[in-house]
Amino acid sequence: MKRAKSIKTTAETMKISIDQIDADGVGQGRYQGQPVSVPGAFPKEIVLAAIEHRGQHRIAGQLLKVLRRNPQRRASSACNCASDCLGCPLINLSYQGQLDFKRQRVLAALRENGLAETPVEAPLAADPTMGYRTSCKLVVARERNGVKIGLYRRGSHQVVGIEDCPLHHPLINRIVKVVADEIGRQQIPIYNPKRQRGLLRYLLIRVSPQSGKAMVTFVSREQDLRFLPKLGKWLQRKVPEVIAVHQNINSSTGNVVIGGKTLKLHGQPDLFDRIGNIRLRISPTSFFQVNHQQATRVYQMIREWADLDDSQSALDLYCGVGGISLHLAQDAGQVFGIEVVDEAVRNARANAELNQLKNCVFRAGDAIIELQKLAGELPSLALACLNPPRKGCDKEVLQAMGELAPEQIIYMSCEPTSLARDLVILTRLGYRINRVQPVDMFPQTAHVETLVQLYRTETASFPDI
Repeated sequence: MKRAKSIKTTAETMKISIDQIDADGVGQGRYQGQPVSVPGAFPKEIVLAAIEHRGQHRIAGQLLKVLRRNPQRRASSACNCASDCLGCPLINLSYQGQLDFKRQRVLAALRENGLAETPVEAPLAADPTMGYRTSCKLVVARERNGVKIGLYRRGSHQVVGIEDCPLHHPLINRIVKVVADEIGRQQIPIYNPKRQRGLLRYLLIRVSPQSGKAMVTFVSREQDLRFLPKLGKWLQRKVPEVIAVHQNINSSTGNVVIGGKTLKLHGQPDLFDRIGNIRLRISPTSFFQVNHQQATRVYQMIREWADLDDSQSALDLYCGVGGISLHLAQDAGQVFGIEVVDEAVRNARANAELNQLKNCVFRAGDAIIELQKLAGELPSLALACLNPPRKGCDKEVLQAMGELAPEQIIYMSCEPTSLARDLVILTRLGYRINRVQPVDMFPQTAHVETLVQLYRTETASFPDI
């Protein structure tokens, strides 16, 4: 589909009424018969906005002034960069208002997929709601006024510097400031995506709040043993909490952040962390939850819902570094974990050994292929836990799950739309939805995680799904 040609303008302003916020947390209204998107605007508000882009079918606006306020709008903003960064579109909405919006997102997705009668609990609120992010992937850019480390402004390639992000763990903000200063002082070449030249592209930081230590990864266009080792050494001198420095090589020209090769420059190969009573070893590029306190509560909730004993077996699909698997393994007889990322599986195996849990088996590979391999080996399953990426599960994965016929399924989702679609398939495969529990893992943003518990009620007939 060809993208509609946009016309940039800063001259025209519009006064509009905001009807709703979309799944990204962006205010929606109409102007001269066209739909309008205004980040930072909330329902029941009348706002003055500048027209940034006027397309054939939609207008993009920039909030200038709130003429009539939503009662749940906060009196003052918690972030000076909110109007430029737009990474936290709900930051000026009361926290209760955010929770209400997230529950409605889940309800709407279920309703649109014919599951309107499914009860949905109030979201599990986060505490704290600021300073909770323990990892980040930030863009490094050089602009006229110096080095910027931050995020792309929504809908553009303009980088907004966020050295004092209120959502980041304080140690992350300290590291960002030091790295930004040193890049300028040491005159390190920064990658220019238009010219496809330069060296440093992204900065990855991961913090263990339990130990107060951090791991830093510089993502570069090519392998470098001149600039980045020196930058890493200076960083460790200025911020001694940084116990590991790595370099990841990403020579692609697209928007993918992480490349396929990672080298250790200084310190430890991995970062040790703890979630609940489980110790974790996490490598530079492995995925792990960014909100430790909420992750601890969710993993404990999964363990309680599962209610396993040592005579039962469980499957953890999309297991990552093994966070859920290891919590289940404390009760189950055996836990099987499947994950496509080799490095994450290496971490998962190391984590099982670290926690002296010998009843875990982790395999790396495509979910469907590994499920087919395990079909003849797996004992009768008491539980299958699904924690897929945002796109949800492939139909073939769900059908393979139906053939394995676990007594219980716990589905952990980060996207209500794909979750609702997959729940419809699982109900057709003979499962009944028992509980739906939204979880606020990312306060101030529009994202919502959802835990769903399902029980097998009948033998699946495997209809056309």
